[in-house]
Amino acid sequence: MFKVRSSATKPAAVQSASWAAQLPDYKVYVLTFSQKILAISGGSLLLFGIGYLFYHQWLLSLLLVPGGAYAPRLLRDYLLRRRRSVLNLQFKQTLFSLSSSLSAGRSVENAFREAVLDLRMLDQEGGGDMISELNIICARMEYGQPVEEALHDFSERAGMEDIERFADVFSVCKRTGGDLVEVVRRTSTIIGEKLDIEQDIAVSIAQKKFEAKALLISPLVMVMFMSLTAGDYMEPMYTGAGIAISTLALAALFLCYLWTSKIMDIPL
Repeated sequence: MFKVRSSATKPAAVQSASWAAQLPDYKVYVLTFSQKILAISGGSLLLFGIGYLFYHQWLLSLLLVPGGAYAPRLLRDYLLRRRRSVLNLQFKQTLFSLSSSLSAGRSVENAFREAVLDLRMLDQEGGGDMISELNIICARMEYGQPVEEALHDFSERAGMEDIERFADVFSVCKRTGGDLVEVVRRTSTIIGEKLDIEQDIAVSIAQKKFEAKALLISPLVMVMFMSLTAGDYMEPMYTGAGIAISTLALAALFLCYLWTSKIMDIPL
C-alpha cells in the first residue's frame, strides 16, 4: 500500500522518465531465445535440403548450413513489419473513435478512455499494442501528465510519420485553444484516407511478392522432380564439372532472391 501511494505522488516528469525505460520501442523487435533457436534450426535445415538437392553429397550440403545464422534477422524483420502494420491499422481505428467521441461532446480524457473500449470490441483478447498504448496514455493522465506529452512520447517510440503528425497537430491545437473537435476530425479523415491508399498498395505488392517467391521456388521444384523421375539423367550434375554448374546455378538463384527482395522492398 505504501509503495502505491509513493508512486502516485511522484512528479509527472519523474514518473514519465521511469516509464520511458520500460515502454516498448516499435522501431526495433527483439527475438526471444526460443525464436532465435527455431529460426536458426529452420534456416539451417532448409539450406541443407537445398544443398543436398543440388549436390547429393552430405559434405557439400553441410557447407551451406552456417547460412542459417542469417535466419533470425529475416524473422525479426518480418515480425517487426507485421507489428508495425497492425499498429498502423489500429491507430487508424483509434482516430475514428476519437473523432466520434469528441463530436459527441466528450472530453479529451473520456475520448481516449472510450477509444480503449472501442478497440476492445475489435480485439476481444485486448492484447493489441494500440490498446496497451491507450491504457498507458490514460494512466499518465491519471498521474497528471498532459495528454499531448503522452502522445508525443508514443509518437517517438512508434517512429511512424502519421502518428507524429497527429501528435504535433493535437499538441498545437491544445496550446493555441483551437477547435479540437474539428482538427481531430479532419486529421483522422486525412490520415485514414492515406492509410487506405497504403493498404491498397501493400495488397498489390503482396501479390507481386507471391509471384516472385513462386518463380524462385519453381527451379527447386523442377530439380527435385527431375531427380526423382530421371535420376540417371541428372547423375552427371552431381560429379565433376556438374558440381561447378550446380554451384553456379545455386549462386544465380541466390542473387535472384536478393534482387527480387530489393525490388519488392518498397517503404510505405
